[in-house]
Amino acid sequence: MVHTRCHWATRAALFPEEEGKKGTFKRRVLQASRKVCAAGLCLVSSSPSGGCQLRSGRAKEEHRWHHCDLGGQRWQQQCSGSSSSSSSSGSTAGGREGSGSSSSSRRYHRVQHGQCTYTFILPEGEGGPGGTPCREAKAGTPAYNANALQRDAPPPEPDFSSQKIQQLEHVMENYTQWLQKIESYIRESMKMEMAQLQQSAVHNHTAAMLEMGTSLLSRTAEQTRKLTDVETQVLNQTSRLEIQLLENSLSTNKLEKQLMLQTNEISKLHDKNGFLEQKMQEMESRHREELEALKDEKGDLQSLVGKQLGVIRELEDQLGRATGNSSALQRQQQDLMDTVHNLLNLCAKEGVIPNSTKQTEEEKTFKDCAELYKAGFQKNGVYTIQINNLEPKKQVYCNMESAGGGWTVLQHREDGSVDFQRTWKDYKMGFGSVSGEHWLGNEFVYQLTNQQQYALRVELTDWDGHQAFSQYDRFHIGTEKQNYRLFLKSHTGTAGRLSSLVIHGADFSTKDVDNDNCMCKCALMLTGGWWFDACGPSNLNGMYYNQGQHVGKLNGIKWHYFKGPSYSLRATTMMIRPLDFL
Repeated sequence: MVHTRCHWATRAALFPEEEGKKGTFKRRVLQASRKVCAAGLCLVSSSPSGGCQLRSGRAKEEHRWHHCDLGGQRWQQQCSGSSSSSSSSGSTAGGREGSGSSSSSRRYHRVQHGQCTYTFILPEGEGGPGGTPCREAKAGTPAYNANALQRDAPPPEPDFSSQKIQQLEHVMENYTQWLQKIESYIRESMKMEMAQLQQSAVHNHTAAMLEMGTSLLSRTAEQTRKLTDVETQVLNQTSRLEIQLLENSLSTNKLEKQLMLQTNEISKLHDKNGFLEQKMQEMESRHREELEALKDEKGDLQSLVGKQLGVIRELEDQLGRATGNSSALQRQQQDLMDTVHNLLNLCAKEGVIPNSTKQTEEEKTFKDCAELYKAGFQKNGVYTIQINNLEPKKQVYCNMESAGGGWTVLQHREDGSVDFQRTWKDYKMGFGSVSGEHWLGNEFVYQLTNQQQYALRVELTDWDGHQAFSQYDRFHIGTEKQNYRLFLKSHTGTAGRLSSLVIHGADFSTKDVDNDNCMCKCALMLTGGWWFDACGPSNLNGMYYNQGQHVGKLNGIKWHYFKGPSYSLRATTMMIRPLDFL
């Protein structure tokens, strides 16, 4: 078996799967080619194209590497696409190259590696026909040469013929050309691969740039959206601020107008104040003049009083003279008394009770109109009652006709002749005329209703002549310390399904004493004194309005559940009697 270092370098360069990538393959092919040339070997293509075709760094077609003839002997390497084993045989190969000699039997050694087969043609012995050593050894050189072929046979003789040397030079030139072609082919393939690599790099770079551009566009869109949202918010805030500014400007204008009005009113008040001061000065001057006049009149009156004293003395004298005639007058009086007794006897026989007898009956003590009714006084009118012997007598109006009679009237309204916008003291003591409009008095009503249980009846009349009433089975009021608090029970009547008086109780209020449950002072707003609570649904002591002006008046005489909260009634009466009267 024949090996050479140059052969193994060439073999290693021909197999990129053993050595690595394309760049290593190309570099080593070039190095191997140079070593073959330096060893005196030549590459002869057996294909018609005259060279071995390489694609993508691999031998794709069948090609052969030939060793130059050395003394009629050669060895070769053959690549095929089918063999897969390594073998060695002693068959012969025919033909000689370059010398034109006839073919003779040759021994060869074949090695298969993958898809490539290597065939080594062994040289003949030294005495063979046409045999020349592959390389001529110089005298005096050592027997071992690193570039010489290693074989089992004895080394060839070192003498070479000039013909073989020329042939070897010619083959070397061909081999050099062939290596140049390989080098140019490798460069072209490298250019194509570099172009492809650049194109793929450009494509990858473009894809990366596109991806980055897409990301930037998406980020830009997101930032644009955020900026749009921020701009919208800013616009909204700006619009709100503008609206607030407009509202503030409007309110400022209103305040300025109000300030101008107030200024004008202040100036008017100042003018009025000056006018009033002038009037006061005039009144003071007039008062002084009147005082002087009064002083003069006082002097006149004193002189007049002196004259009157003289007249009185004269009258006293005349009275003394008149007393002398008194005896005659006494006799006349006795005659008149006899006549009166005769008339009384006459009336007694006919069943007529004279007024003097009635007056005697009235002199008896009655504590309310119910006792008067039971005593026989059954006509409406003014009577005198006395709650007890410790209290003074009190004139009251008794209603002896409504609902069985015996009612003591506490309040009455009919024509507006009495002003009910009074103070706490007035409502405590009472005011008005008992035969007309009046308020009996809270203190007297307290004493009257706390001696026994009383019922309350409220009679109402509207401007169309319709009458209604509300009646309560229990009625009394508290002391003055309790603000004459109202207590009621069991409402019935035709003046509304619900009670217009506060059932659970309310304190009495007037314009000068506010005991209601409202911040607005109901007695001032609704006028009169009443059990307002929180300006409740009734006020029978309100302002009296005549017909035509009685509608839409919140401060009138109202009873909500009869005619509504803004209807002022024509006439009202509040009266009480004992609960056990009937």
